Amino acid sequence: MHQITLLIHCEDQPNIIALVTNFISNREGNIIYIDQHVDREQNIFFMRLECEFNSASFSIEKFKQLFSTTLADTFQLKWNIFEADKKPKMALFVSKYDHCLYDILGRYNSGELHLEIPFILSNHSDLKPIADSFKIPFYHVPISKTTKIEAEQEQLRLLELHQIDFIVLARYMQIVSGTLIHKYPNRIINIHHSFLPAFVGAKPYHSAYKRGVKIIGATSHYITEELDAGPIIEQDVTHVSHSHSIKDLIAKGRDLEKIVLSNAIKLHANRKVMVYDNKTVIFS
Repeated sequence: MHQITLLIHCEDQPNIIALVTNFISNREGNIIYIDQHVDREQNIFFMRLECEFNSASFSIEKFKQLFSTTLADTFQLKWNIFEADKKPKMALFVSKYDHCLYDILGRYNSGELHLEIPFILSNHSDLKPIADSFKIPFYHVPISKTTKIEAEQEQLRLLELHQIDFIVLARYMQIVSGTLIHKYPNRIINIHHSFLPAFVGAKPYHSAYKRGVKIIGATSHYITEELDAGPIIEQDVTHVSHSHSIKDLIAKGRDLEKIVLSNAIKLHANRKVMVYDNKTVIFS
C-alpha cells in the first residue's frame, strides 16, 4: 500500500478537482480524503487530497513526473506530494523554559506525533537532563554577540547533517537569523503569548495583570524576518478575572502555550497547512 498526500494551489479555474481526481483514478488510485478552499478575494484555489495505491509497480517518482507534465505544467499548479510512511524530521530549539519541551516529548514518546526528533539544540545546557531522559541527542550551542555567526554555522551544520525538515522553537529565547529563515521558509514554528504587541517586554503577564485583562492566549506561527509577524497556524484563549493572581496568569498562559504549540506541530507534520500571502489555510 502506497499512501500519499497531495497539496495544490493555483489560480481558481474550472474543473481542477475533476482533473486531479480523474488523474488519480486513471492510475488505479483510491481517494480517501479531499478538501478544498477558494480565496475569493485573490481568486486562489487550494486543495488537500489523500490517496492510496495498491499496485506493487507504483512509483512515487514516476507519479510526480506524470503529474507535473500532464497537469501541473498545463494548468500552472503549485504542488507538493508527500509519502505518508515518511515521517518528517523535526529539530527542537530550546533555552531554559521546559514546559513546552516536556509536553512535546511526552506526546512524541506516546506516539501522538507523526514525526522524528533527531536532536534538541539549546543556547544553554539547563535542559540537557530532559533530553537525556528521553534518549534524544542534545547539542549545546551557546550564543553571544561575538559568537553569533559561528553558532549559526553550527546550527546549519547540524540541521543538514540530520536532514531536518522543519524546526520548532519551543520557547527558544533567541532571534533566528535571516539565513536560517531563508533556508527553512515556512518551516520554523514559534510560540508566544497573544499579548503581543500590547504587552511587550520580559514580563508580559505582569503588565497584563496591571491592566486587568479578561482573556489571555497563545499564538503559534511560522517565523519571518519581521518579528512575530509570520503566518499564524494555531491560536487559543482562556478567560481570566480579577480573582486570578499573576502566578495564575502565568500558569494558564503556559498551559495554552503547550497546547497551541503541539497542535501547530501536528498540523504541520500531518501536511494540513498551506501558506499563501502571509496567511494559512488549515485543512481538517
